[in-house]
Amino acid sequence: MGTPKGIKKRFWSDEEKRSICLQTRAPRVSVAQVARRYAMNTNLIHKWLKDPRFAPIDQSEPDLTVTTATDDAVFLPVEVEGVTIVADPTPAPRHAGPAAPLTAQRVDIALSDGRRILVEGTTALAAVVAMVEGLSS
Repeated sequence: MGTPKGIKKRFWSDEEKRSICLQTRAPRVSVAQVARRYAMNTNLIHKWLKDPRFAPIDQSEPDLTVTTATDDAVFLPVEVEGVTIVADPTPAPRHAGPAAPLTAQRVDIALSDGRRILVEGTTALAAVVAMVEGLSS
């Protein structure tokens, strides 16, 4: 059986496969949660996890586990796309006034339970952080 009519087959680069496999190693994150995040079948991730090219932890690599200071702390995987950092050749003054707030044109957050938050338009990143903190409390 092929791909259903109207749906294109996706191609995953080796780097994307490694990234997806690495996300399955985060504490309290299941393969099913990662699969839902990318709208894909869990069997495909399990297949990649068996492939040594994409396996997230190798004996020669350092341990990538994260320990938390408190039980309330939660780490969320974040992917940043389309960010361009331009170095300013002029040094910033030592005692500058308050810096302009960081803004983004589009913020896309995929939650571990499969829900997705999409904020479009110029938005202060501090407002997005406050929104996510409000959702998690």
